[in-house]
Parts: sequence; structure tokens; C-alpha cells
Amino acid sequence: MTPPSIRWQPRRFAQLDIDTLYALLKLRSEVFVVEQNCVYLDPDGKGRHPDAIHLLGIADDGTLAAYLRILPPGLSYPQVSFGRVLTAPEWRGRGLGDPMLRATLEEIERHWPGCDVQIGAQSHLQGFYGRHGFMPSSEPYVEDGIPHIDMLRPAPQENPK
Repeated sequence: MTPPSIRWQPRRFAQLDIDTLYALLKLRSEVFVVEQNCVYLDPDGKGRHPDAIHLLGIADDGTLAAYLRILPPGLSYPQVSFGRVLTAPEWRGRGLGDPMLRATLEEIERHWPGCDVQIGAQSHLQGFYGRHGFMPSSEPYVEDGIPHIDMLRPAPQENPK
């Protein structure tokens, strides 16, 4: 399947205009709070960190089709991490996951070259993240009523010449 044309736009918090911020917070609430029935404080302050990056998947019509945030080392884990990963309901099943992860890993390498990446993944996505080099690094646990597992992607190794 060929994914639709999506522009992956990295933005720092200060670069988010009010309409974009509203759209991403609304979509995060629709997916995580309402759809997944998780009662938690979504705006946790981490996304405001000056080094946090919000990766926006913008469709040709300007709608927010996909989103995640990248956090610098030491904010959620000792390593770089990302989370709040989502695809808008009307965009699911169109092959956005792999391109979003590739854009994420490229953005991480651009800002934190040679760093490991640690995430807390929903357990049912372990195979998806595994295709991108992530390996389980914890026992399964429950967070906000949903099974999760920590996963680590070691930094890419340079090929010796």
C-alpha cells in the first residue's frame, strides 16, 4: 500500500501556532482520553520543554492526520524517547505508521546523533516497533489501564571501514 501524501513537520513548542496546538491537543484527547478511555492529565508539561519536538503529519487538505512528540534524554527516560503516538481515526489503515516512525528516527538522529531511544509502547504494538529496531527492555506492565512494555532501540552502529 502506498501511503497518502503527508508532510512530516517537526515543531518545537514555541513554533506551534494556537490553531495547531488546539488541533493536536484535541486529537490527543479524542484518541487517548475518549477512545482509549484513559483518564489522565495529557498536557503533562513535557511537551513544553525547549528541546521537545512535536512531529505533525499534515495532510494535503491541512488536517492533522498523525502526531507524536519526541522528548530529549532525561525527561521521560535516560535516553531520547517519543510518545503520544497516534493516527487520526479517519486516517487509520492508510499506511502512515512506518513513514511516521522513519521520520521520527530521522529527526532523533538529526538532534541527538548516536543516541539510544527508549519508549513505553502499548504491548500490542511490540511487533510494529520491533520492525524499526526496538527490543523489549522491561516486563509488561499496565499504565492507564492499558498493557505496555518498555522498548529500547540501540543507537545505529557505524560500519568500520
